[in-house]
Amino acid sequence: MKSLGTQGLILNEKLLFEHSDPGRKGYSLPRLDVPPVRLPDALVREEVPGFPELSEVDVVRHFTRLSTWNYGVDSGFYPLGSCTMKYNPKVNEVAARTPGMAAAHPSIPDHLSQGALALMHDLQQALAEISGFPAVTLQPAAGAHGELAGMLMIRAWHEAQGNSRKKVLIPDTAHGTNPATAALCGYEVVPIVSDGVLSAAAVAAAMDGEVAALMITNPNTLGLFEAQIKEICQIVHEGGGLVYCDGANLNALMGIARPGDMGIDVMHFNLHKTFATPHGGGGPGSGPVGVTAALAPFLPVPVVVEEQGIYRLEVDRPRSIGRMKAFAGHFGIMLRAWAYIRSMGGEGLKRASEMAVLNANYIRARLEGTYHLPYTARSLHEVVFSDRDLGGNCHTLDLAKRLIDYGYHPPTIYFPLVVKGAIMIEPTETESKEVIDEFCDAMLAIAAEAGASPELLHQAPKKTRVGRMDETGAARKPRLKWEK
Repeated sequence: MKSLGTQGLILNEKLLFEHSDPGRKGYSLPRLDVPPVRLPDALVREEVPGFPELSEVDVVRHFTRLSTWNYGVDSGFYPLGSCTMKYNPKVNEVAARTPGMAAAHPSIPDHLSQGALALMHDLQQALAEISGFPAVTLQPAAGAHGELAGMLMIRAWHEAQGNSRKKVLIPDTAHGTNPATAALCGYEVVPIVSDGVLSAAAVAAAMDGEVAALMITNPNTLGLFEAQIKEICQIVHEGGGLVYCDGANLNALMGIARPGDMGIDVMHFNLHKTFATPHGGGGPGSGPVGVTAALAPFLPVPVVVEEQGIYRLEVDRPRSIGRMKAFAGHFGIMLRAWAYIRSMGGEGLKRASEMAVLNANYIRARLEGTYHLPYTARSLHEVVFSDRDLGGNCHTLDLAKRLIDYGYHPPTIYFPLVVKGAIMIEPTETESKEVIDEFCDAMLAIAAEAGASPELLHQAPKKTRVGRMDETGAARKPRLKWEK
């Protein structure tokens, strides 16, 4: 149904109704005195050509069987590094299905949306407290979208200062979407080589009058904390630039350290990575952005504001970068994140970070010595190994395929790019020691197989419905389904 108060269409049992609010002065319910208009007969069909006739039990069994072939975080251990496949507490899903919230239409006027707006404002304030930024927007639809919003605000800030800087510095340990976002905003990407972590000296050497910003991920994609971050931020600021932080790895810092206190100017949040909202599957995401007071005027509209206990969506912000998407963002995802934060509380969020770091370092301790560890600095929420010491001419892809036979979703592989044959493992905070031990046992067993029976790895997986595919051949010579 189209939004109330505008020209709209309701399709119900092949009938088309029209409703309107001619004065455009407010919102009205659909008019019921409009006569029905039938769809043209040529557009109406009684059946779908070639659609199979099946019983209910056949259909139910088919989709139930398909669901058992799928693998998700509810099925078992899902150690994807960087992507953070974090368990989604079911209480958050229950909250998101509350009828008054789930059925709320984004065009309902502010005075009828006080509950939803109050929740959004409360989430903004919670994210501001967690991150150390005074202003937050909830509008961006995903992490990369939040990056785009952040860099657009940085560009707008520079333009307001009367300069048009052209460069963005990005270390080799930054998150993979950062260079694309900078380029999309019209900047020249200047890579900085790091030694696992970024040095202040390297940033100072790259700074000049053309640098608009540094984009950094902290902790970085090696799972290492950027220890010189305050000095780095100072160097960029003294050179007239701003610092953007990718918040993808906030799950290592939440409740312990605040990026806003480190000198960072802009940071996006991944609600699916840090605050347990669903990840993947093509559903809606959410990538809020926190900014300093200096950048607050440039936030995308609308912004949820509160005045004397009344909440409203503020759109009259002349310096805003404008809308990033329709309405005010994906409310159902915001609601889940709000429920997670409120159910955990401050101490619970801190404990989650502590357990995520502990679990990653436990895996590191169990596998180090068998698997090559390219960087020896202490890991935080994830640990990155390489395939250097695998025997039998086995590589990371072979390990990943063999893990499937052991009943595990493989970790992230071949990322970050600074590690050849990377194996990136992130257990998050919710896995028990028993589960982690079983996973580590499988990893150690596979390492032994690589030396004694490498063909097991080269031919894996053997227990799946589809075996090892020729991925290189498929990429080079795709067989498109519409081609004969």
